[in-house]
Amino acid sequence: MSSWLWKAGLAGAALVAATVYAAAQMSGHPEMQGHMSPGGANQSVASPQGGEPGQMHARMRQMMQGGMMPGGMHGEMHHHGMMGMQGGLNDQPTMPGQDAFGAIQEVVQILDSDPTTDWSKVNIAALREHLIDMNEVTLHAAATEQPLANGIEIAVTGEGRTALAIKRMVPAHVSELGKIGWNAKTEDLPNGVKLTVTSDDPKLATKLKALGFMGIMVQGGHHQPHHLMIAKGEFHTH
Repeated sequence: MSSWLWKAGLAGAALVAATVYAAAQMSGHPEMQGHMSPGGANQSVASPQGGEPGQMHARMRQMMQGGMMPGGMHGEMHHHGMMGMQGGLNDQPTMPGQDAFGAIQEVVQILDSDPTTDWSKVNIAALREHLIDMNEVTLHAAATEQPLANGIEIAVTGEGRTALAIKRMVPAHVSELGKIGWNAKTEDLPNGVKLTVTSDDPKLATKLKALGFMGIMVQGGHHQPHHLMIAKGEFHTH
């Protein structure tokens, strides 16, 4: 269907262009601006709007600029055609289909475009392991939240690979929370960690309770730069 709409939009645009071209030719040649009536009299050719050819030319140009098609139809076919062109001339998808795959693809493209990349230090496997940890903590960890008067206490637990990911990621995030001025600490649990985040500011304490575990984990803008550093071999994973 998208291919048909694209072709229809292209055909519509070509029709408008041809009409404008014809109008321009007529407006540029006075001898073509009239035609012989059956009685032999020279009469002016009126535009569909009742104006002269020059006016028709201007009208058609306005219609093209405004995204309208002849006959008062707004440029729906033109719009669909242009959208199809923007989606890729070869009708190829652009989404990678999996978040970790897309994150690695993005980092590799950055490394490829950087002439200073030291490929002897690049470690994409380490980045993949970190992304697996992120997936485990985000989707599989259990977070039991206990509100405090000045913040929140969260028991983050899991089994197997999930527990290992929790122990790597959550304590490392505490230092990042400290950089943005939050009071945070962790304590080891047999199958995870206990994360406590507090504040003397009542408004921030309320915010912490609203954010909960994952809202707190996404604080700060360090994740994306860390991914690039991990891939470059410049930073140890959480």
